[in-house]
Amino acid sequence: MIQAEGIEKKYGTFKAVDDVSMSIGRGEIVGLLGPNGAGKTTIMKILTGYHLPTKGTAVINSHDVYREPLKVKESIGYLPEMAPLYTDLTVLEYLSFICDVRKIGKDKRKESIDRVISECGLEQVINRPIDKISKGYKQRTGLAQAIIHSPEILVLDEPTSGLDPNQIIEIRKLIQKIGKDKTIILSTHILQEVEAVCNRVLILNQGKIAARGTTEEIRREMKGDFRFSLELKSDAPDKTRGSLEKLDAVNKIMLFEPSQKGNIDIRLSVKDEISSGEALFDWAVKNNCKILSMIPEKVSLEDIFIKLTTQGEAK
Repeated sequence: MIQAEGIEKKYGTFKAVDDVSMSIGRGEIVGLLGPNGAGKTTIMKILTGYHLPTKGTAVINSHDVYREPLKVKESIGYLPEMAPLYTDLTVLEYLSFICDVRKIGKDKRKESIDRVISECGLEQVINRPIDKISKGYKQRTGLAQAIIHSPEILVLDEPTSGLDPNQIIEIRKLIQKIGKDKTIILSTHILQEVEAVCNRVLILNQGKIAARGTTEEIRREMKGDFRFSLELKSDAPDKTRGSLEKLDAVNKIMLFEPSQKGNIDIRLSVKDEISSGEALFDWAVKNNCKILSMIPEKVSLEDIFIKLTTQGEAK
């Protein structure tokens, strides 16, 4: 449904997008995650035909953005970060106007409007002026205009930006519902959004893809980020720490807190989960330490995001 190969976008000498490739299939919800300025919106504009890439190719629903820009626009529904609303119109008037823009005939207009009103939960505000409805309903109206022509692909740029927590939950549920039979790509800098809504994620940094896959796949690919929380019993805490720091399996000790009972709470980063766990047990026996508990920790998406966007190399 969406295929991009080596796309690049320059503004003068500034390279906003650098050699980005992606493939997104039918029924997937894929998130573009990255800090401000990472290139998310520029990629969205290229995929929607709003901007042409400086280099590379992008094909949307079998239509090339260079050769068939109108076919591309017909194939997608687009919700930019600022929803394109005419606030002096009522919701119904606005959706009727979008039907004109999308060349939806009068024979199908009522059916199309009724469908998006139901899908987006706009029944209570359909006859109200857009400038008199809440921001949550404005986002719903923006989504309604994006799907009114039944596109196979949705492109959503920061769809929950500026909403309150309840509105965010509502819009996420709506995206998941719509995404059951459409291909959706959305951009966000909100980590929880990706985990709540997306099947896969592309993490962007400085215009490049720094990581891709499910959050679990990315975790497995991140070397040196397996972690354990330990509780040890040791009679010589200082000696224990020094010995533990020298262990090859340990990358970093992040917490080391002895208690008055002789126990030590430890949190550390290791090279991998299985062999490092075995090495820790062997080390404890050799150093006369008793492991009271050892709990593996999952690296959070926040940890991955911080590492990739501050010190990770894009790939």
